[in-house]
Amino acid sequence: MENFNEGCELKEFQTLEGHSDRVWSLAWNPATGHSGIPYVFASCSGDKTVRIWEQNLSTGLWGCKAVLDETHTRTVRSCAWSPSGKLLATASFDATTAIWENVGGDFECVSTLEGHENEVKSVSWNASGSLLATCGRDKSVWIWEVQPGNEFECVSVLQGHTQDVKMVQWHPTMDILFSCSYDNSIKVWADEGDSDDWQCIQTLGESNNGHTSTVWALSFNTSGDKMFTCSDDLTLKLWETDSRRMQSGNEFAPWRHLCTLTGYHDRTIFSVHWSREGIIASGAADDCIRLFVENNESLVDGGPLYKLLLKKEKAHNMDINSVQWSPGEKRLLASASDDGTIKVWELLSL
Repeated sequence: MENFNEGCELKEFQTLEGHSDRVWSLAWNPATGHSGIPYVFASCSGDKTVRIWEQNLSTGLWGCKAVLDETHTRTVRSCAWSPSGKLLATASFDATTAIWENVGGDFECVSTLEGHENEVKSVSWNASGSLLATCGRDKSVWIWEVQPGNEFECVSVLQGHTQDVKMVQWHPTMDILFSCSYDNSIKVWADEGDSDDWQCIQTLGESNNGHTSTVWALSFNTSGDKMFTCSDDLTLKLWETDSRRMQSGNEFAPWRHLCTLTGYHDRTIFSVHWSREGIIASGAADDCIRLFVENNESLVDGGPLYKLLLKKEKAHNMDINSVQWSPGEKRLLASASDDGTIKVWELLSL
């Protein structure tokens, strides 16, 4: 990664309009943005729809390629592409999760997952695309196994959170699941080796330097030995695990709190995302985006482990619900807001 200390700029590339209500979440298709394949991402909204956006390779501009509006009957809260980019999962307040397949440019709903009592808040695929996790207001986390023919079988329902579960996220290299909740905690879940016996193997709460209010989101670095979490308590927290122990696979390597970033947002931090190059983006209810990088001087002077790279005030007119770095070759960031728009930004070195 080049040295960003020399200064950089988060340049607004394009504002995308089309949703008629707040935009909750967005997800880049991981199979796009390289080898001449145009970038694609999905967005979902309180308007009950999902929109598929694609970048035109000749003009560089983004356009809406599809509107998925015939399946969900309430807010679509979360969306996630399978690792192959062939399937899109969408989680809705109508208590269902829909699975969409791109068939010759048309998106078809090929499966509907039912089981949550009420709002589904988040959906996530594991690294191999063989498992899907969902979570919801009913305080539960569901794990689904992907079967041939777009069939999905629930293999485990995880009870442990005492409140609404806001997000589920699989570890980037291992079949370990993380969930964060209105109960202020992050829980770590693993299959204890025998037939889908998923258990909570660690809880990161206030007693181990955890958050003091709702945890909204979490994101891993590429290797999966560090994780940032963000919260209603206005902080970002960095956690780490012993990667050597983690990879040996014989025992669980517990996570521990490394540092807390505070004073950078003055309202709820809803989203955090770690880029491949190690740049952390956060988006919050103060309408601002912040970028952080590792502080190379911290080893010398014992300073903070991470430092502010840049701040984008008034990135949107209202709360920012999601910030997501692109895959592929470019350094693009997309943000989704209560103002009904999505913005695509490019991080440029000055």
